[in-house]
Amino acid sequence: MDHLRYSGLPFEKQRAAFFAIVAADPLLAKTLAQVRTLALPDWLVVSGALYNSVWNHLTGMPSGYGIRDVDLFYFEDSDLSYEAEDAVIRRAARHFEGLALPVEVRNQARVHLWYPQKFGQLCPRYTSSSESVSYFASKTHAVGVRFDADGQLDLVAPFGLDDIFSFRITPNKVMDNQRTHEAKGKRAREMWPEIEVVPW
Repeated sequence: MDHLRYSGLPFEKQRAAFFAIVAADPLLAKTLAQVRTLALPDWLVVSGALYNSVWNHLTGMPSGYGIRDVDLFYFEDSDLSYEAEDAVIRRAARHFEGLALPVEVRNQARVHLWYPQKFGQLCPRYTSSSESVSYFASKTHAVGVRFDADGQLDLVAPFGLDDIFSFRITPNKVMDNQRTHEAKGKRAREMWPEIEVVPW
C-alpha cells in the first residue's frame, strides 16, 4: 500500500511531505506564484487543488487529474458589498488568464450574507480566511496554503493532514453539511478508488 506511506506519521513529517508535493506540482507551483503577486488581503489557496494533488502524486496520476478549479479565499471586511467582491473577482480573472485551471475567488468576510439563501441554513460570520476552512463539510478538505512574509509556504490545517494521507474523507459535523460531505465523497471515490468515505 505504497500510496499510504505517509499515513499515521507525525504531523511534522506529514507537513514536510505535503509541502514537497505541493511545491513539486507544476500546476500548483505556477498558480501559487500567480496568487502571491495578486496580493489579496489574508489570502489562502484551499481545498481540492491541494488534497487532490497529493492523491495524484501518491497514486501516480498526472498533475491536475480530477481538479476542476483552484479555490482562492481572501478576507476583506471594510466593504461587504457584492460590487466590491465582484471587482476583485474580475481583477483576478484578468490576472489569472492563461493558467491551466480556473481560479474561483471568494471573500470570506461575505459568506454569511449569501450562504443561507444558497444552502438553507445560517453560517457564522467568519473573522479570517483560516477560520472559514474549519467549517468545511469534511475535515479532510480543511486545508489551505499561502506564502508567509519570508516567502515560505504556510499551512492552515485545523484537523491536521492524516486524513489526506490516509485517503480517508471524514465528516466535520460543526454544521449540517451531510449532503455536501456525501456528494464530495462519492465524486472522490470515482476518481481515486483508494479513498474511504467515513459515513456522516
